[in-house]
Amino acid sequence: MDTVTQNINQFLDTSNAYMQAGFYKINAVQGLLIAIVGAYLLPQWSRVFVVAAGATIFHLILDVMLPVLANNAAFRLPPLVEADYWRYALTLYVGYLLVITVFYVIKRTMLSSSHA
Repeated sequence: MDTVTQNINQFLDTSNAYMQAGFYKINAVQGLLIAIVGAYLLPQWSRVFVVAAGATIFHLILDVMLPVLANNAAFRLPPLVEADYWRYALTLYVGYLLVITVFYVIKRTMLSSSHA
């Protein structure tokens, strides 16, 4: 029974670490603007996983394209074969899930209070 408890605690610790890291990565101008647009476009909460995936993909594309467009830097593909890149993408996804959900709740609260 101890190994089950340890596995659950390890899973919860890892999940918490991804949520914290994702929130901190989203908590910048680029991430917040993407999350606000994602929450605005979110029709119902059950679609949050799809919208967060789209926001993550858009964020990853912007990470590659902003230096090219703003600084005339050379175009470089992201390191798609490295595990750290996919961990970064997963933390972004978890962060967008969290932040878009918060913005969606705020949107629904504001809309329901304005109709009352």
